[in-house]
Amino acid sequence: MVQGRPATASAFGWLKARSSLLLVTTLLVVACLASALAVIAASHLTREQYGRLQQLEREQQQLQTEWGQLLLEESAWSSPARIERLAVERLEMRLPAVDEVEVIRP
Repeated sequence: MVQGRPATASAFGWLKARSSLLLVTTLLVVACLASALAVIAASHLTREQYGRLQQLEREQQQLQTEWGQLLLEESAWSSPARIERLAVERLEMRLPAVDEVEVIRP
């Protein structure tokens, strides 16, 4: 007997404290594992999104290059010298002579 209590009561208290400690330890281990899995999932998603970002940046660069080429092509097709040459060759247009010009006043 310890301090007036039977030996079985003391053993039961010790067992209760030990099971409580075991429960807390188990909960902490489970929380630690859950946290580790969350970190792994977040890292995986971050890597996937970073890969997607790099792919989109490459696509943006390609589209930017294509846009510049299209602007150059547009300026070549719409140059005044080309328009004048096509007017003369295809439409047989020409500048009128001075005596062919009439001025109309309102």
